[in-house]
Amino acid sequence: MGTAEGTHFSLAIGNNGAMRLLVTGAGGQLGRDVAAHCSERGDDVVGVSHAELDVTRRDHVHGAVTLIRPDAIINCAAWTAVDACESDEQRAFLANALSVRWLREAASRTGSHLVTVSTDYVFDGSQPEPYREWDTPHPLSVYGASKLAGEHEAGPDAAVVRTSWVCGEHGANIVATVLRLIGERDHLSFVDDQRGCPTFTADLAPALRQLAVERWSGIHHLTNARPVSWFEFVQEIVMAAGKDPSMVSPIATVDLDPPRPAPRPMNSVLDNFVWRSAGCTPLRDHQAPLEELVAALHGRN
Repeated sequence: MGTAEGTHFSLAIGNNGAMRLLVTGAGGQLGRDVAAHCSERGDDVVGVSHAELDVTRRDHVHGAVTLIRPDAIINCAAWTAVDACESDEQRAFLANALSVRWLREAASRTGSHLVTVSTDYVFDGSQPEPYREWDTPHPLSVYGASKLAGEHEAGPDAAVVRTSWVCGEHGANIVATVLRLIGERDHLSFVDDQRGCPTFTADLAPALRQLAVERWSGIHHLTNARPVSWFEFVQEIVMAAGKDPSMVSPIATVDLDPPRPAPRPMNSVLDNFVWRSAGCTPLRDHQAPLEELVAALHGRN
């Protein structure tokens, strides 16, 4: 067994012929499902949570990657508390940007391919049409700026995946929040002037694995199909839970009380142009994975 200095995991050093993958942020909703999917596909997966590997520590990252020597790294580690980032810019850039530099450095030394996850919040939402991969980013928030910096730190050989409105079975997200709220309240209000594409970890995880295994590079937009507003999406969640969607009312962002610290893009719809142009199967319309997730969350309660 081997243990990297500064980490809290150990593994047997050996190779059974499978693809060896390191998944960071494996304690979060996306990383957990990525690690599970890759394991199901027969990969030799080392999934590490923040408690097991602090990706903001250069020595820890280099030690872990040197020990594991993965064929590819899928980086799902991030600080995604959008509003909290506004008041702690240093932590945001450490977690979302500098950590990617450490991973890129370590990957270059071991020949590992890097896939890192970014966000729709790198855009300001001012254009009316969906954003393609080479549209110019202009983040409105510290969170968006830190994730854009992380894209730059990934380097030209890495695959950078921008996604949006991520929902999974194992974490805090809008679906879990709404399912809780409809058991507590008779009426909900959500903004109707912010539009994006819900994305489900069950569908995103296989795409991330494909990028890692096939060693793709460059920027990719990956979301489930069909954009909606938050109001429309919450109505869909309520209906999937068997409740009356009329319990949800639309409001404008300017009417939020209290207002959120971090500004949000009004339009953060991502066009999956590169993925589609490469002949890859588009991710599903979000309705089916939404219904699957609601059923899974209900089954746990």
